[in-house]
Amino acid sequence: MKCTDLIDPGSSGMNVTAIENFVCVIYNISFMNCTWHVDRNASGDAQYFLYWKTSRNEDFVRCQNYITDNCGRHTGCRFQNVTIKENRKAYFLVNESRNGQNILPYRATIYLYEIEKLTPPLNVTVNCTGVSHSCEIQWQRPHTSHVDRDICFKYEIIIEKKADPEERIKNTSKTERIITGNSYIFDSFNANERYSVKIRATNNDCLVSENWGEWSTPVEFGREQLTSISSYTLLLISAIAASLVLFFCIITIYLKTVPAIVLQPKDLFHDISPVNFQTENQFIKHETEEIITIIEEA
Repeated sequence: MKCTDLIDPGSSGMNVTAIENFVCVIYNISFMNCTWHVDRNASGDAQYFLYWKTSRNEDFVRCQNYITDNCGRHTGCRFQNVTIKENRKAYFLVNESRNGQNILPYRATIYLYEIEKLTPPLNVTVNCTGVSHSCEIQWQRPHTSHVDRDICFKYEIIIEKKADPEERIKNTSKTERIITGNSYIFDSFNANERYSVKIRATNNDCLVSENWGEWSTPVEFGREQLTSISSYTLLLISAIAASLVLFFCIITIYLKTVPAIVLQPKDLFHDISPVNFQTENQFIKHETEEIITIIEEA
C-alpha cells in the first residue's frame, strides 16, 4: 500500500491505537527490538510513540531509536543494555498521535526472560578416538544476563554425516538428540567419514525462554579434519624443503664468489723485478767467493 492510499485523518472514527502484532525480542544478551504493525485503516497522519519501564513504581521511558516504515511512521524501537532479572516484568505503552485526538493507547505486560532469544552454546569441541570409534562432544551453556547454572538448560544436538562428493549415490544420515548436561558421546564414529555437529539450547525447568535459541556454528570432524591436517603437514614440509634448497643455492654461490675476491699468493718467478734479481745474484756470488778463499788458506 502506498502512503497516498491511507485513509484521511478522522475518517475512520477509531478511538483506539491502530497497531497490531506487538512483539519484543531480546537477543545477544542485552539488545531488545520491539515491533508492531500499523493497521491498514490507520489515519494518514498517525504517528506512534513507544514507552516502557520495568517496575510499576518507575516512570515510563520513551524510545530513543525508532524503526520507521516507508511512510515515516514508527513501527518499532531498538533498545540497548537491557538487563533481565529472573521474575522481572516489563510494561509497554504505545501512544498514537492522530489529528489532535485523544487515542486510547496500546498496553502490554511481558516477562523479559520469556522473550529472550538464547545465544548459541559456546566453545563446541570434538575429541575423537579411533580405537573406540567414539567422539566426545563438549560445549558451554549460552550466556544470559540472569542465569548462570548449567542445569537450567537442555540441548538439541544434530550430528550429520556428510555426503562424499565423489560418490554417485549421496549417502547421508542424521542423529538428533535432546539431552541435558554439557557433553555427549557419539559412539557411531567412522574415521573414514565426514561429520558436522551443531547445538542449540532451551529452558530446563528454570526462568528461561521456552523457545529454542540460535544454532551454534557447525563443527566438522572426521575425514575432513584429517585431510586438513594432512594438507597442512604437506604444505609445511614443502615450505621447509624449499627453504633448504634456497639455503644450499646461496651457500654454493657464495663459495664460488669468495676465491675470486681473496688475494692470490705471490709468484716468486714472475713478480720479482730485474733489479732485485741482479742484486740478489750479486749477493749470492759474493758469498760464494768468500767461501772459496777460506778453503785455499786451509
